[in-house]
Amino acid sequence: MAAFTAQDVKALREKTGCGMMDCKKALSQADGDMDKAIDFLREQGLAKQAKKASRIAAEGVAYAATTDDLSVGVVIEVNAETDFVAKNDSFMEFVKTCADTVIAENPADVEALLALKAVGSDKTVAELLQEKVLTIGENIQIRRFVRLEGACVAYVHAGGKIGVLVNFDTDVAAKPEFVSYGKDVAMQIAALNTPYLTRDDVPAEVIEHEKDVMRQQVINEGKPEAIADKIVMGKINKYYKENCLVDQEFVKDNKLTVGQYTKNTAKELGGSIEIAKFVRFEKGEGIEKRQDDFAAEVASMVK
Repeated sequence: MAAFTAQDVKALREKTGCGMMDCKKALSQADGDMDKAIDFLREQGLAKQAKKASRIAAEGVAYAATTDDLSVGVVIEVNAETDFVAKNDSFMEFVKTCADTVIAENPADVEALLALKAVGSDKTVAELLQEKVLTIGENIQIRRFVRLEGACVAYVHAGGKIGVLVNFDTDVAAKPEFVSYGKDVAMQIAALNTPYLTRDDVPAEVIEHEKDVMRQQVINEGKPEAIADKIVMGKINKYYKENCLVDQEFVKDNKLTVGQYTKNTAKELGGSIEIAKFVRFEKGEGIEKRQDDFAAEVASMVK
């Protein structure tokens, strides 16, 4: 058997999007030569996506879903090359299958998800991914996911631009009004990109940095240093109100904070509600998108 390592198998998977066993077989057939292994996979019809895998996939969707009883939820991002793919029924079916598989099987990471048999199919998620690349004709990548257990509410904004999953500690999750409340909270997170849940979640170093910046601003405005610290404390309170979910003004009623809205809803439903955690995925965030120079492309074609 040819000598190759697990890292070689991983590298071949990243280059081609093919399954682990297919990559192992290809490297064996090619005596460990990466280029020959890619050719072998292409010859087998498994790696038509080999060239596509080098293309930037920064579009696609951020998607969120829960079980019917709200006991488990997932938010997942699956990327493709163009925003048209998000409107493709076959692509969205694949995304939902991935979400269902995460909910059912609780994989540790994307690699583990790819190796699992997909819910409702006799194929692995990796095999379904290969099929989508071949049929849709774009580089498609499962980028990330988070799975939460407990009372969960999911929200998808603008057809998959943003996916939000909110997890609650509550005893009223079975009531329809709770879902409406949860959607309101999720929409708030989607709209304002809230970084923290409570004041306790803001790292001490972040607050100290903000204080230093604010204090210098106050002094630069000509305020006496003796009162600078008092002014800074007022500014820090404003920082909390803007950056902590429970302290934010509720977008549907700015006379309430999200925390007050939560307490009011719990009282109306005759139980308790506490926002435990939330996850917000925005499609393509952090991915450097390709900047196409259309004029240069046309010029190159007519030379």
